[in-house]
Amino acid sequence: MAKLENKAKENPKLEQNVLSDGRISLYLEYYLGREEIPVLDENSNPVLYETGKMMGKPKVHIKHNRRKENLQLYLIAKPRTPAERQQNKETLALAAKIRAEREQQFKESMLGYRLKKDRDINFLDYYQAYIDSYTKKDLRMIKIALNRFKDFLKEQYPLYEFSIKPDLVNRDMMEHFVEYLQSRSVGEGAKSIYQRFKKVVRYAIDHEVMLKDPCKDVVCKVDDQILRKDVLSMDEIQSLIQCHYDNENPNVRRAFILCLYCGLRFCDVKDLTYKNIDYTNRLLKFEQNKTKGHSAHSGVVIPLNEGLLSLIGEAPNDLNTSIFNLPTYESCCKSVKRWVKRAGINKHISWHCARHSFAVNILNNGANIKTVASLLGHSGLKHTEKYTRAMDKLKSEAINSLPELKL
Repeated sequence: MAKLENKAKENPKLEQNVLSDGRISLYLEYYLGREEIPVLDENSNPVLYETGKMMGKPKVHIKHNRRKENLQLYLIAKPRTPAERQQNKETLALAAKIRAEREQQFKESMLGYRLKKDRDINFLDYYQAYIDSYTKKDLRMIKIALNRFKDFLKEQYPLYEFSIKPDLVNRDMMEHFVEYLQSRSVGEGAKSIYQRFKKVVRYAIDHEVMLKDPCKDVVCKVDDQILRKDVLSMDEIQSLIQCHYDNENPNVRRAFILCLYCGLRFCDVKDLTYKNIDYTNRLLKFEQNKTKGHSAHSGVVIPLNEGLLSLIGEAPNDLNTSIFNLPTYESCCKSVKRWVKRAGINKHISWHCARHSFAVNILNNGANIKTVASLLGHSGLKHTEKYTRAMDKLKSEAINSLPELKL
């Protein structure tokens, strides 16, 4: 095994571990200080020293606290060639450089038990700071999760409405928070909000602002095989297309109709450019923002007919031009709700309802479930099956709407 040279005062220290496949894994070990834990008897009373200089003083266990960080760097255990020895040398040099950088960060950010000072911060302020530096596309949901948590505190923990320390966010509170979310949101809304909240909690744990995960084993259960959102029938879609009103946004109109006929999400239709359109073969090709980078099925190909091509329009010289210059998601949803109401449709329709409507309608028109899964970009049939159940429910409702049969 390669021998590491550690200086006594280095913190963190560079350590190594032999893996089952023979490689040597390099990791950092941080020393976070020591704790004196009182020794208690069966009645939970302190045990005292009975003789010697310590007589009368409580006995304690000394606990040394450490934390490990895997560097994802590996050495060849028995290098046989100059190339392998050189590779080990370069890997060790890189690990040493990372160790030195981590030591500087450790000192600057006062990690370890010196973070007790940081654990006195207001978790709500910490969450807001996380939002302020967040750049991913689910930012809206991250913000909603914070607002839900604030509403929850105001209603059930008014003492912490404006300020709560990280260590006071515990499992019992999370169980009540999940119940609160389920009482306020329908469908997958509660689950989605809770997932975003847990994302911030994990970040706080990784940065040692929280010592324990309050969300561990606290699950927000949702039957995701049930479609709870309203869908538009083909007749309602036609009524919507024929409906016009003053000051309507033509780009919102075109984009929503495309989603109704292609099943796109808002985040995908907003990012569409003319580069995504294969005019020769009449195809729409794009990668789903939701699964891009972590699924082999993120790419979607949808055939386009004449009507959809006319909706998209001819390609400009610059193919990177956006097809639909859309405002914010909130603004688009307001436009759709106004449009649905003007069309005389008494349903709660959000933008995502277009995707659900597309799936239910093409299934209703005879498409098989595998085809629908492919058009929606699903990696399997599990998430597509909820649309078959929704279709069966719509058929039952249609039959039950007939006058009662009296014989």
